[in-house]
Amino acid sequence: MKKLLLIDLDCGVDDAQALMMALASPSVEVLGITCCYGNSVLENTCRNTLRVLHVCHKLEIPVYRGASAPILGGPVLGAFFHGKDGLGDVPDPSAPGLDLLQEEHAVTAILRIVNERPGQVSIVATGPLTNLALAVKMDPLLPEKLKNVFIMGGNTESRGNVTVCGEFNFATDPEAAYIVLNEYICPVYIAAWEFTCSCQLSWEFYDEWVNQNTEKAQFMKKIFAHSVDIIKSSSSKAGRKEWNSGFVSCDSYAMAAAIDESFLTEVTEIGVSVELNGSLTRGMMIMDWTDKLEKENKAFVMKSCDLGKFQALMMAALR
Repeated sequence: MKKLLLIDLDCGVDDAQALMMALASPSVEVLGITCCYGNSVLENTCRNTLRVLHVCHKLEIPVYRGASAPILGGPVLGAFFHGKDGLGDVPDPSAPGLDLLQEEHAVTAILRIVNERPGQVSIVATGPLTNLALAVKMDPLLPEKLKNVFIMGGNTESRGNVTVCGEFNFATDPEAAYIVLNEYICPVYIAAWEFTCSCQLSWEFYDEWVNQNTEKAQFMKKIFAHSVDIIKSSSSKAGRKEWNSGFVSCDSYAMAAAIDESFLTEVTEIGVSVELNGSLTRGMMIMDWTDKLEKENKAFVMKSCDLGKFQALMMAALR
């Protein structure tokens, strides 16, 4: 039987990479895609999702509009790394319009889809966790009906990428991340920031990947060019002749684990939570090494993986 995935994303470039990986996998059925603000404003992340489905010839998959801001509100700053629109600022006049979005809200869609197939659906979340947090507040029994959840977010060594100690997805909506890590009692797998950086691919692989002679590879090369320029520029300013140490497609690691759990070669089973109050640590994922939180629902924090399997999934995504 195919694995049933519900994908929750804030479609930037690495979300697009992860989504294309799922769409290309013969072992997966994508039941729906729920969109959230994050890498850009909600309208853009919805539009970006439709663009990816269009290039993959998968527009029959329903797309739902979700949360437009964090639970406590505040401006949506986006991620400059992905461009203002989230997909490298290379618009396509022929891209599908927002009229293709479903009328149902993303949060109610999550509840409906999971309730229709209890115990069978896996959620893959690659953006801020606002939709998932709102869903469990609407139905506290939701986690009991899920097969598992795969998250890209958080950090294990307090290394931040948008704040001193905060990873983007968790730091964008710390309250949502806190709710999900504390109220989702189903198996939760986390691809944290440090894990993705430790499992980077070579730039030689990247060149081979985006130079496949396919429409999808051409699309990826175009939307990722903005990010590549930033990486080259930051390496140059740091006085390095070479590129930044390697190519990292953060969200794709969570997706790879959802598609093929044998991709993971080592995980740490541990209680986790999120700091909400620290002046420097707000949004940081807490690793409860000494079990002081006494949590029954431990998370599976990814520690190492099979890069050969990962490369194969990445290559297949753009064929």
